[in-house]
Amino acid sequence: MGKIEKLKEMIDESNRIVFFGGAGVSTESGIPDFRSKDGLYNQKDVQFEKYQPEYLLSHSCLIHEPKVYFEFHRQKMDTRKIEPNNAHKYLAKLEETGKLIGVVTQNIDGLHQKAGSKKVFEIHGSALRNYCMKCGTTYPVDYIFDSTEDIPTCDYCGGVVRADITLYEEGLPNDQVEGAINAISSADMMIIGGTSLTVYPAASFVNYFRGKNLVIINRDPLDIRVGENVLVINEKIGEVFSQLAELQNIKL
Repeated sequence: MGKIEKLKEMIDESNRIVFFGGAGVSTESGIPDFRSKDGLYNQKDVQFEKYQPEYLLSHSCLIHEPKVYFEFHRQKMDTRKIEPNNAHKYLAKLEETGKLIGVVTQNIDGLHQKAGSKKVFEIHGSALRNYCMKCGTTYPVDYIFDSTEDIPTCDYCGGVVRADITLYEEGLPNDQVEGAINAISSADMMIIGGTSLTVYPAASFVNYFRGKNLVIINRDPLDIRVGENVLVINEKIGEVFSQLAELQNIKL
C-alpha cells in the first residue's frame, strides 16, 4: 500500500481530525518566508541589512523603531492578492464532510478561511485584522498597507495602529490557544503539515494529541524523532492533498 492510500485509509477510519500547519502550507501559494529579508527595498532611511529578521518581527522593533517595523510589515505581510492552494482547499472540503474538527495554523495570512474553512485557530494571529494599541479601535486589512503615514495612527485617538499578529516577545492569544488545545486533545487523528516543528511554543501543541492516527507531511525530512506508528510523507503538502482528493473523488 502506498503512502497516499494509507493516508486515505486513516482518514476513512477517523471521525475527529485536526490539522496543524505551518509556513509550508502557504509557501505553495507564493507567500515568502517572513523571516527572510531577501527582496526588501532598502529606503535611504530604512536599511534592513543591519537588522536580524527576528528583530524586524519583534515587539521591541514595533515599540522602539516603528518606522522600520511598519516598512518591513508593508513589504512582507501583504497577502491580500494571494490565493489558497490545494492544501487549503482540501482541508475546507474535509471540514464539509464533518470529519475535520479544526485547523490549527501558525500562519497569519487568512488563506484557510479564504478557501472556506470555518473552524480555524490562528495561534499567531492574523495580518487581516488591525487595531489601535491605545484605544482598541479596529481597522480593516487595507488600513496599514494603504496608509501614507510611515507609522499608521488611529483616526480617533492618534494611537499607533498595528496588525493583530503575535510578534516575538509577545504571548499567544489565549482564546485561540485554548481552542486549539481542546481540538487537538479530543482528536482521533492529527495531520501535521508544512512545519518543521521547531517554532515554540506552537510546536509543543502536538504533545496534547492522544489519538490513534498521526501523519506528518513536510517537504523536507524533520530533524526530530517520530514514533514507529507515525505516517511520514516528505512531499509538498499541496501535491499530497491533490493526490488524496483524486483518490477520494473530491474536486478541489
